[in-house]
Amino acid sequence: MKSIVTLTMNPAIDVAYEADQVFHTRKIRARQEHYDPGGGGINVARVIARLGGTARAYYLSGGATGCALDGLLDQHALVRSRIPIKGDTRVSTSIYERETGKEFRLVPRGPELTIDEWQAALDHLEGVRADFLVASGSLPPGVPDDFYSRVGQLARRHDMRLILDTSGNALREAVMGGNLHLIKPSIGELRQLVARPLNDERDIVAAAREIVDSGKSDHLAVTMGREGAILASRAGTWRLPAVEVETRSAVGAGDSFLAAMVFALSSERDPLDAFRYGIAAGAAAVLTPGTDLCHRDDVERLLELVPSIVPSCQEKGAV
Repeated sequence: MKSIVTLTMNPAIDVAYEADQVFHTRKIRARQEHYDPGGGGINVARVIARLGGTARAYYLSGGATGCALDGLLDQHALVRSRIPIKGDTRVSTSIYERETGKEFRLVPRGPELTIDEWQAALDHLEGVRADFLVASGSLPPGVPDDFYSRVGQLARRHDMRLILDTSGNALREAVMGGNLHLIKPSIGELRQLVARPLNDERDIVAAAREIVDSGKSDHLAVTMGREGAILASRAGTWRLPAVEVETRSAVGAGDSFLAAMVFALSSERDPLDAFRYGIAAGAAAVLTPGTDLCHRDDVERLLELVPSIVPSCQEKGAV
């Protein structure tokens, strides 16, 4: 198995509750309280460990909540490297309303970072040697929009394949900088990136192909929730439907999808097999409540429901 490291610039302690009903003013009695270490790269490392792999998680944390995050990571037995900051690590909250089946999520922006702090993250990465570097999650306030573009340049210097999952200006700057192996935007993030509505599959495929054909990224996987996902690569373009499962929580589905793809690629499976594995892991994450992620047994079981032969979108007339 090839080596993997993950980077989380804006980690969180993810807190999940259940309540019969959510309403204003009055005190809400919650139950099923649960804490997890969170943030894109950390979630990816957690899933890779569940699938039987190992990924070293690099992350920034600070304050009393940063110490709590460290403890949660140790409970999950993750290999970790902490980059200290002064500000408090954020706490994100998810509330499942039993009466309606709706989920409410409160996600803070995160602590303000100084130049020295975000530069320290780049300095740490200069000493890293791995086959895959997974940079996932939002950038906290104070970090320049071109940060992941700088990470891409660093990865190229050290012969690491950069896999990116972010959004907004951070994603746009990284794509402009190139040097990407795989990017995984949601359909909403892709629309924002290309500044077009992308009303149908033909439009989505065309946007994905523009990025791949320009040489900015070797692969691009667009996740579309219940509509499945599309993978564009230099070899072609493919679409897979979502696996139909009972929805407990959508939290972590994208991270599980990406982690499974990375795990499969690091195990030297081809991109189409990795794509199938990602679809299964995304569905498996939906089965778990709150901020939990996918479990290996569910992934392997659902993988049998994912089509083993994936028709090219070109063959279907999508492009």
